[in-house]
Formats: sequence, structure tokens, C-alpha cells
Amino acid sequence: MWLRYNFRLYPTHEQRVALTRAFGCARVVFNDGLRMRQDAHAAGRPYISDGDLSKRVITEAKKTLERSWLGEVSAVVLQQALADLNLAYRNFFNSITGRRKGPKVAPPRFRSKRDNRQAIRFTRNARFSITADGRLRLPKIGDVPVRWSRSLPATPSSVTVVKDAAGRYFASLVVDVSGDPLPETTSEVGIDLGLSHFAVMSDGRKVDNPRLLRRAERRLRKAQQALSRKAPGSANRAKASVKVAKAHARVTDRRRDWAHKLSTRIIRENQAVYVEDLAVKGLARTRLAKSVYDSGWSAFVAMLEYKAALYGRVFHRIDRWFSSSKLCSECGALAASMPLSIRQWTCPCGAVHDRDVNAAKNILAAGRAERLNACGGQVRPPHQVAQPVEAGSLRGAA
Repeated sequence: MWLRYNFRLYPTHEQRVALTRAFGCARVVFNDGLRMRQDAHAAGRPYISDGDLSKRVITEAKKTLERSWLGEVSAVVLQQALADLNLAYRNFFNSITGRRKGPKVAPPRFRSKRDNRQAIRFTRNARFSITADGRLRLPKIGDVPVRWSRSLPATPSSVTVVKDAAGRYFASLVVDVSGDPLPETTSEVGIDLGLSHFAVMSDGRKVDNPRLLRRAERRLRKAQQALSRKAPGSANRAKASVKVAKAHARVTDRRRDWAHKLSTRIIRENQAVYVEDLAVKGLARTRLAKSVYDSGWSAFVAMLEYKAALYGRVFHRIDRWFSSSKLCSECGALAASMPLSIRQWTCPCGAVHDRDVNAAKNILAAGRAERLNACGGQVRPPHQVAQPVEAGSLRGAA
């Protein structure tokens, strides 16, 4: 299984200058390749192949006076920027032809130096390494200090250096890890995700919603007001913009850390985990949009999924159209309607239900039934196949 481990970098001033140069060169190569293909399409010429494009925007461009500075950075950085463009085009073509499932993918767009996120990638061909004193050695950049929050389980296959909107630098290392199954347990759980309570378990436990964005709104509002008073283009406005980005980054980091701790505890305690496949995009178009995004359901469910595969647990999604709230978990009777204002209801069979606990029990029963059908009448943990997974965590993924 492929996991991504993120660590904070603390480059020196000279290394920051070198990283800025590398970000700019990668961006120029990406934009040159995109412009060249757009011009060819507008002129009715054939699609430029990946190899021909690499030769024209990297190899030949370095020999020209206008692009001679491309030789100041690692060639692997430029090649990986072009690989990102080629992948973006393949995803776009597969989307419009129907070979790619899910929402339609837009064509590639030009990158800007004002984008909130700047990134470059080094593969093994670049011969990056970790020094004996724990620094990350990057070609033509130097030995960058790293804050190692934990040790790597294996040698990384690639490293992506990222600069976020708050001006922080991170190293994202991709590592191939083998599964580490936990001791088996008989406990299984169904989880109903919500807003009043972040998660309600089928055994009756309820996890309060931390509402991290709501709790930080006052600080965010003051930072945004200070930004609005600064003159456009001034140095003070740039400083205020970084303060706003840092305030948002603090909320994001706290939400990620909280979700990692909760998901790890659930996976350790249960052999099988069942959740409902929520339509987050649809819910985000309602008046509850801010609360929906503040909850971070999608990231939490993704954590449950890859940790289940890593630790030998079972993870299963229930169809979003399954009537978990209206269905009586005792007798199976289906209520005609169930407005959100009703938090407790009584079934004609006499059972009194807490709306969320009842939904979690139904999710658990539906997940067991689907596993029973999928396993040919015998419920057993399916064989875990190693698949690439994006952990995307600063800490707590293990």
C-alpha cells in the first residue's frame, strides 16, 4: 500500500530562494506545454505527443536565451511538471469519453505564481536522500532541515515539496508500506454522520461535533477585517494576507488532527466499520453549507477506509439512498416521512428510537447483509489487496 507522509520543512533563506526558483521553472514548463497544445488545437494541427512536447519545452528551450535559466533547477522537477500536464490531459479526455467515472473533469488551466499552493516533485531519478543528521537533501537546493514527527517505515519513492498559502513548507514523501494487521476483535460498528453530533455509533455512543471553524470565526473575522483595510499591492496587505492564511491553516490542521485520532480509535476497536455514502456536494448547496464543510465528513471517511486496509479491518459504504433514519431497527417497518426536526420517534411495534442511533443500527445491519451476499453467505474479512492510498496527514495516520 502506498501512503503519503507529510513533514514540516524549515529551509534557510538561500534554500527558500532556490525553492522559489524551482517553483517558477516548473510553472513555466507546465504553462509552455499547455500553451503549445492549445495553439496546435486552435490551428487544427495534430495533438503534440508527450515525448515531442518534452523535447520542445525542456530540451530545446534550455538552449534559447529566453529559457536558458531552466538549467538552474533539477531536470526531474521540469519533467514531473510536464508529467502533471500530461496526466491532466489524459484525465480530461477520459472524462469526456466516459472512460473516467465520476464528475466531469475540466481541461488543464494555466498555473499562476499567485496560486495558494506551489509544489515541485522529485523522483528517485533526482537522487534525493535523507542525510545522517536527518536533513532532506534535494538536488540544486541543498540539505533542508526537517521536523520528523515519526520515522519512515521504508525508503520513499518520491518527495513533493509544497509551499502553502500560509508560507509554510512541507515535504510529502510517498512510501510503500506493508499491511500491519491488528489482533482480530468481534466488535463491529455502524456510523451515522451528522451535524449536531459528528458521529453516532450503533452501540449508542455519540461523538460531539468539534465545530472548529465556528469556534475560530471571531479570529478569522478580525484577520479578514484587518486585511480589507490594507492598501492593495502594499507590503502590509501581503502580511495581512499571510495572517488570514495562517488562521485558516490552524483550523485545517486541528480538524485533520482530530479526525485522525477519532478514525484511528474506531479502527482499533472494531473489526468492521460501516458508514453511509453521503452526498456532501449536494448538502453543501443548502443553507447548512458552512456546517457541512466544517464537519469534514469526506476526509474522515477516507481516513477510515485507508486505515481499515492498512490494519486488516473491513470497511464498507452503504448506499446513500438507503432509508436508515425512517426504518425501524426492531421490526423493519418504514415510516412515511421523517423530517429533520424529529429527533425521537415511536414505531407502531412499540419501539422508541433515537433518530441517529436507529440510523446507525440500520447502517450496521445493512452493511452486514451486503457483506453476507458478497461473501457467498459467509461473513468473513475480505482479502486486502494493496492499493495506492493518499494518506495526506501530518501526523496520526498510523
